[in-house]
Amino acid sequence: MKKSIGITAIVFALLVVAALGGCSSGSASSSASASGSASASASTSATSASSAASASASSASAASQGKALANGEYTATFKTDSSMFHVNEADNGQGVLTVTDDGMTIHIRLASKKITNLYPGTAEAAQAAGAKILEPTTDTVTYSDGAQEEVYGFDVPVPALDEEFDVAILGEKGKWYDHKVSVSDPKAK
Repeated sequence: MKKSIGITAIVFALLVVAALGGCSSGSASSSASASGSASASASTSATSASSAASASASSASAASQGKALANGEYTATFKTDSSMFHVNEADNGQGVLTVTDDGMTIHIRLASKKITNLYPGTAEAAQAAGAKILEPTTDTVTYSDGAQEEVYGFDVPVPALDEEFDVAILGEKGKWYDHKVSVSDPKAK
């Protein structure tokens, strides 16, 4: 729709220039200049609308990529909305995405053992009776200097790629916290 409005604005500007063609040269010149600016502005709007449509199509394509991924393991980026809840620095923001006929999960290794449980949803839902809480695995990470450390890891269900979803975390103090996370850029291992 924005593209057709942009084209309409360009046509209108050209009609104004043509109509002003009979005016004196000074005013026609300034009118032409003004309509040229309008034309350039309309052209920029049309280009912006086209870019936005391309970006939207690209996003839709990336989201549908999750459905198109063959069963197997991939490395993928795991982003969170928190500096306290993130993938271990040894993993450079990456986790192991596993795709099966039943769906997708990403295994992430955290920075410590301070996050004791995860829930694929909100903190409120995590506290409801019968909520399926994710239990940690104990993983060993090796840092660039060769040091090793045991940390907790989790297998987080991934509903879709390139879209934020809710994950609640339970800390050592027994309080649930809401977070938004996303998984993107899967690459075959």
